[in-house]
Amino acid sequence: MSKSTEKAHKKGWFVSFAQGAAVATGSAWAFGLAVGVVIVWIVTGPLFKFSDTWQLVINTGTTIVTFLMVFLIQNTQNRDAKIMQLKLDELIRAATKAHTAYIDMENMSEKELAALQKHYEDLAKKARDEGDHKAAEAHDKAGSKAAKLLS
Repeated sequence: MSKSTEKAHKKGWFVSFAQGAAVATGSAWAFGLAVGVVIVWIVTGPLFKFSDTWQLVINTGTTIVTFLMVFLIQNTQNRDAKIMQLKLDELIRAATKAHTAYIDMENMSEKELAALQKHYEDLAKKARDEGDHKAAEAHDKAGSKAAKLLS
């Protein structure tokens, strides 16, 4: 089995299809093809006397494509977001002074996130007010305070 086939098998057929479709439909040639279809549709208007059926063809076609693309795009977005989150988690884990309590922030309540956001806003204001030489000290204090918030 080739490496590309092995990778596709590990990802699953739908993930491979969704990623391929997202890349293909996001390309310049796909946009050109869509423009071409619309131009052909417009040019055929007089031939079909701009009938309801003529209008229904483009409406139905675009609705079906849009409906299917929503699911493909959402799948790709969900996968990309998950991958990005895992990469960030690994960076936090690997950084020696980072607080690993932040790794699962996506599971925090809105109240906890708001408190953490306020804390970092206060930290930024303090760093601006005191200057960069105090920022490191403020950051260390903030990390301790944030760790207590997350405990």
